[in-house]
Amino acid sequence: MSRPGKRWYVRGMAGGAAALLLAGCGGGGGDSAAKALGKAEVASVLPDAKAVPGWRTAMKPQAEARNPELPPPACVTTSKKKHRTACDPVTFWGASAYVRESDAASLNFWTLAYEDEKTAGAAYDALAEYYGGDRVGVDAVPVPIGEPGQERVSNRAKTGTMGGPATLTQVRVGTTVLGVSTGSQGTSALSDDQVKALAAMFAERARQAQDGDRPSAALPGR
Repeated sequence: MSRPGKRWYVRGMAGGAAALLLAGCGGGGGDSAAKALGKAEVASVLPDAKAVPGWRTAMKPQAEARNPELPPPACVTTSKKKHRTACDPVTFWGASAYVRESDAASLNFWTLAYEDEKTAGAAYDALAEYYGGDRVGVDAVPVPIGEPGQERVSNRAKTGTMGGPATLTQVRVGTTVLGVSTGSQGTSALSDDQVKALAAMFAERARQAQDGDRPSAALPGR
């Protein structure tokens, strides 16, 4: 069951590309426990410009260790108790952001890493209570994104924080919780298939990193 985060760009993010190209998908899998990721690995999970063709870089992938005095900007919950569950155990976190010049749409990714899957699962639940439902905008509706990762939730709204269509997706892959948000100031919106492709690509990159491979999953070029 799916259960309903320097400059920060989580205003709403919009991404382009119609289908998913999982380049170099081999490796790993199996029943072994997913490994905890280090700082460099968290940065590698974040999609770079090559992974999202057609978008201009607003913030290159970057990661850092959690600062107890300054929680990751994407780690937001509905209560202090849930904040302790989701944000205090973060080991490393990172983000990247992109802009589509044709319509000023935005596309943001963020990753929160944890020491094990149990901790990440509890964090996912706490974060999903905040990011699910109408958080993306009034009268949000679910987006069918398939089954990336172990847990996932995705919603869209006609009017998000940028004033136009927006989507907000959260996925747990092993020891990580991933977020993708898209948004626009105009009327253009990503299709359900495009949102699904972004979630699948990002989840695959996290899986590749936890399998000990260099993340290579990407959306197809134009």
